Amino acid sequence: MDELIPVLRVEDAAATAGWYERLGFTKQWEHRFEPGLPAFVEVARGGMRIFLSEHEGDARPGTLLYLRVADVDAVAAEFGARARDVPWGREAELLDPDGNRVRVGTPTA
Repeated sequence: MDELIPVLRVEDAAATAGWYERLGFTKQWEHRFEPGLPAFVEVARGGMRIFLSEHEGDARPGTLLYLRVADVDAVAAEFGARARDVPWGREAELLDPDGNRVRVGTPTA
């Protein structure tokens, strides 16, 4: 099976994984080469996966992800954000604890 998994640079993988749980993701596993070393975590939602890495150089801070959902207004309300209409649907933009942007959208029918 071919798959593309984005890697996000994070400072605290446990805290960031908790933030993504509010978006419906679940922590799948965590790896550290030794106790006290940086963590590498996978979170998943359905068939979507994101790697969260505390390792410097794995990814740039401030990355943008686009997440399509059935009800962007419910997600926006959960995070205290405002959804807006765009030509292709309705969107809200969120910032995770590390400044990575998650644009959440519901396409028009």
